[in-house]
Parts: sequence; structure tokens; C-alpha cells
Amino acid sequence: MDGIVVAGTHSGAGKTVATLALCRALSDAGYDVRPAKAGPDFIDPSHHAAVTGRPSRTLDPWLEGEEGMRRNYYRGADDAGGARSAAGSAGSPPVCVVEGMMGLYDGDVSTARVAAILDLPVVLVVDAKAGMESVAATALGFRAYAAHAGIDVDVVGIVAQRAHGGRHERGIRDALPEGIEYLGRIPPREDLEIPDRHLGLHMGDEAPLGREALSAAAAHLDAERVRDLARAPPRPEPPEPGSQTGARVAVARDDAFRFLYPATVERLRERAVVETFAPTAGDDLPDCDGVYLSGGYPERHAAALAASPALETIGERAPEGLPVFGECGGLMALAESLEVDGETHGMAGVLPAEVRMCDRFQALDHVELTARRDAPTARAGETLRGHEFHYSAADVGSDARFAFDVARGRGIDGERDGLLEYRTLGTYAHVHAESGAFDRFVESIDSL
Repeated sequence: MDGIVVAGTHSGAGKTVATLALCRALSDAGYDVRPAKAGPDFIDPSHHAAVTGRPSRTLDPWLEGEEGMRRNYYRGADDAGGARSAAGSAGSPPVCVVEGMMGLYDGDVSTARVAAILDLPVVLVVDAKAGMESVAATALGFRAYAAHAGIDVDVVGIVAQRAHGGRHERGIRDALPEGIEYLGRIPPREDLEIPDRHLGLHMGDEAPLGREALSAAAAHLDAERVRDLARAPPRPEPPEPGSQTGARVAVARDDAFRFLYPATVERLRERAVVETFAPTAGDDLPDCDGVYLSGGYPERHAAALAASPALETIGERAPEGLPVFGECGGLMALAESLEVDGETHGMAGVLPAEVRMCDRFQALDHVELTARRDAPTARAGETLRGHEFHYSAADVGSDARFAFDVARGRGIDGERDGLLEYRTLGTYAHVHAESGAFDRFVESIDSL
């Protein structure tokens, strides 16, 4: 599957809007678009899915390893069907549009590194609000910096963000050096802004860009030339297939539990029977052998969770030995209580912790965990890599048992992560299916 990376000069450069406009432009030109996101993000991919009708793949070598990331890239090529929200032809060869993270070279796990591992060309989004020749100078500097950084990155063109037409557009195009193509512009429009909240942008189904505004932006992009510049990474070896266990895993999916990587649900379905339920909508826990509670926004739905029959049932069945795995928001829901804006709400009461929301983020990093003992997602001594981003803090009981030591990141108390009670595990870390954690979780259920 051919692909291209949309990168920015810095965070806030307009990558998400440019990515969505490019997806729309390619779809309108008849191409089958498969979106992806560099780095551990759940929010931007929701916007990709809203525009393309396809799940957006997470591409992160820290979470997945290089081969795992390549496998996940090609999982996007193998996606069948999908709702078609744009005019792209399902019969055309797929093209992957990968949205970068932060600035092109920023971070240990950078957009540049993702592009280099996949050998994908880069389209740079440059803010052109108050520049013409300087836009070209910026693009040239980003292209040249690859050699200085020792990363094999191919910046093939730019999209000018907040650029007008006419003289402004011509000045940018004419100033670009050979080897960096002008691929279009995103006009300065107020209706091309996505509102945000404490964990980032609003989700794609909460604040989608208007179809008219997105189509207007797409009309200024050269979809055909972008498609010509795209190229395909080598296909990796397929993973070892896991056996179907027949275990029934209940997976929470609603407004409180929204942060699920597509590959996670797919891997769970490969190894088990998945039953979804919506705790905030009043669903009780379905008949199951294990439960997965993902991250999301439990703080925005604390009252509904406090009244949820599903959390009450989890609170009753967990002491009986029901395996439960909660990540971040899932950890919060499994705790004794959740304090939001000075009001305390009772949660499932399985884990010995009282969680409170804070005014600023408490952790934002890739993490590395070493298992202190056998746990539902890892055996003693094994290492898991993941990601954490949360505004809550947990005050844990003096008798709390932790599953992991933190080699990188913050975890729950700066040194440890993974509260373990009965057969229930709650972590602040999010892990990817390529880590093997979900295979271990299903196998732990099957071993009962």
C-alpha cells in the first residue's frame, strides 16, 4: 500500500486539518484512502475515521516495535469494506495518509523516525500566514536537517497552511527550491478549527469539520500529485496466528471508554469472543469470562458511571475471580471513587485507590514497565512498553499491590504502575496489541 506522511513544523501547525483535507481531496479524486496516525493518539484518529469511514491505524515503534508497526500499517491495507463518507472508489488501490505528531523531528519517537522506518515521503505543513519566501526557507531547512540528524527523511513537498490565493500563493510556489513541490494550501477559515479540551481536540463525532468547509479546503490541494509521490514500504512477515480460545471478553465502548486502538479490538476478536457494552447508557455487564475497560473520559460521565449497573456487577464479580483489565480511564472506573470538581462519585470499588482530577496533566510520555510478579498482561520479569497521558492522580491504600516497576514514565506513584487486586489489573499505561499484553490477558482467562 502506497503512503505519505503529513508532518508539521511544530505542534499546532495545522496537521490535522491538512490531513483531513488531503483525505477528502484524495477521496474526491476517486482514491481509496486508509488513514493512520504517528504516535500514541486516540483523538486525531477519530477525526480521520469520521472523514474516511475507515479505522485509523496507530504507527509507533515504541509501542509496537519496528516490525509490529509495519504489520499494523499493512493491516490498514487489508481492512475490508468500511462506510464510505466521501466519493472515493472502493475498487481503487488504497493509499495511506499518515498524520504526524508534534513537529517533524520532535521527540524520541518522532514523525521523522516513523517516516524513515516505513520509507514514506513527507509532506510538510508550514504556517504561511505571514510569509512567502520564508515558507520556502523553512521547508528547505527541514529537508536539510535530516542529514544533520542522521535520519533518512524525504521531504518532497509542502502544504501552505493559512495561505491566501493569488500573489500570496504564487510567491510561496515560486520561492520553493528544486525537489520540494508545492502541493496546495489550506485557506484561512474560522470553520476549519477544531475545538479542544484537556486531553486534546474534541473527538471526531463530537466536533467534525463541516463537509462544506473541508471540501473547500480540499479543492486547493493537488491530490493527483500527492498520489504520484506516495510509495509503499516493504511488507513484513505476518505475525504468528494465535488460537481462538472461545473465552468471552466484554469490552466497554461508549462516551466514557473511547480510547481503543483498532488493532486491540481486532486481536481480541482473533483470540476470543468479544461482547461490547455501554456502561454510561445503563447497560449491565454481559455474560463474560473477562472484561476490558479502555481509557477515555470517565471524568465527564462520573455520575452516569456511579449509577451504572455494569460497574456494580464488576464490583461484585471481581472478588469472585473475574479477570478485569482497565487502562487509565478503566483504572479510574475500577477505583473506589472519582473526584471531579470537588464532587466525589463512587466507582466499582475493586481497586484500593481514590482518584481525583487535577488542573494540569500529571503524566505525558512513552512508558516502560517491568512486571514485579505475574499479572494479567505480563509474566514476572517481562517488559511492556506503552504510553500515558492523564490529568488524574490516584491515592492508593497502604496495602495496595503493584504489578509493575516503572523504568520510564510516571505510572501511579512515580515508581510503580498497575494496581492488582484479585484477578483485576488497572494501569495508567495504555499498551498496544503488538505488545502481546492482550494475548496474555486472553490466555490468562483461558487458563482458569
